[in-house]
Amino acid sequence: MAINIIKNSLGSLGKYLQAASALRYSMEMSPTYKTLVVTIPKPFVYMVKLNRPEKLNAMNSTMWKEFKECFEGLSINPDCRVVILSAAGKTFCAGIDLQGMMDMGQSLAEQEDIARRSKLIESKIKDYQDSFTAIEKCSKPVIAVIHGACIGAGMDMISAADIRYASSNAYFQIKELDIGMAADVGTLQRFPKIMGSDSLVRELVYTARKYPAAEALESGFISRMLDNEESLLNKSIEVAEDIASKSPVAVQGSKMSLVYSRDHSVQEGLDHIAMHNKAMLQSEDFLNAAMAQAVKGDPPIFSKL
Repeated sequence: MAINIIKNSLGSLGKYLQAASALRYSMEMSPTYKTLVVTIPKPFVYMVKLNRPEKLNAMNSTMWKEFKECFEGLSINPDCRVVILSAAGKTFCAGIDLQGMMDMGQSLAEQEDIARRSKLIESKIKDYQDSFTAIEKCSKPVIAVIHGACIGAGMDMISAADIRYASSNAYFQIKELDIGMAADVGTLQRFPKIMGSDSLVRELVYTARKYPAAEALESGFISRMLDNEESLLNKSIEVAEDIASKSPVAVQGSKMSLVYSRDHSVQEGLDHIAMHNKAMLQSEDFLNAAMAQAVKGDPPIFSKL
């Protein structure tokens, strides 16, 4: 019995020291941004908040650049195991900042040749695509928590997330057709693979109508709908904290395999995870977690990855 008490005490101390180390490292190393705010609500849980509330969190050129930089940094940060993506103000994201489009229009006007204008547009589209693909490429699970309006680029953004929760006042809108263009930053590629109804996907794309949270929950685009923004954030932190307590080797390997398998055949996915796990199953995480399950002991403390 005394041994168990000592083991429990050491386990609690280890968790405390690990959490303290994570928070200290995070406060020292986290960069600051003009359009984003990064906080650490729980050890190993990072929250990235869109922070242009006065512009309804519309994506300007600075936000596009910072978004990619932020998620690429979190992907390799050993003190980050889960990311919560949220937004300040009354709107999650109103889409692309039209001022930025006007600025690009001026740049295009300086080019008389269609080949050179096309090259400029293609480069800008790919930059925007890379910003949100950084969510998908981020090795850590990303939980998007949406309140209010999520329009246009906002849909591109959250379609790249691993998990989506929304408040009851949220609504979604694939708005691009209303401004005379086809969505080109990820919605048309990712949204159909999330949804079970191709008919509903095409209806939402072709009509650009509002898609309220209750309907999004029913059709599977979001997995939880909470009463208000406070309960939305609380639930997301609770789930993120649970994920962060798991083996980062297992969590990150699972995300990698899910993303890969979505775009490949079943056999290719099986071969891919076999190649990965032939090394990862030799990790101390697997040995310690399996032993804890076998003896019904306390969950192990996992090292940083």
